[in-house]
Amino acid sequence: MGNAMTIPVDLVMLLAIALFVIGLFGVLTRRNIIFILISIEVMMNASALAFIAAGARWGQPDGQIMFMFILAIAAAEVAIALGLVIQLARRFNTLDIDAASELND
Repeated sequence: MGNAMTIPVDLVMLLAIALFVIGLFGVLTRRNIIFILISIEVMMNASALAFIAAGARWGQPDGQIMFMFILAIAAAEVAIALGLVIQLARRFNTLDIDAASELND
């Protein structure tokens, strides 16, 4: 349909790397489990973006298939993490990740 504007794969990969680094920084510096889970989601979305960009670059549907796989993993991670967050909030009245080590007791 006319002049379609394309985004260079290099810029998309640079964005994916930036998002992944931001998510990694969030995981390493935050103590609140909600912020850690959000940072993990950002990292997963960054890797999904990299797969989509690579699949578009080589003209293969593999990137989209991996995106669907990452989406399913993210949904499972959210379901399990919600249970952990509820347990932490009920038992310890905090969402500090250090309290999770006491869940074994």
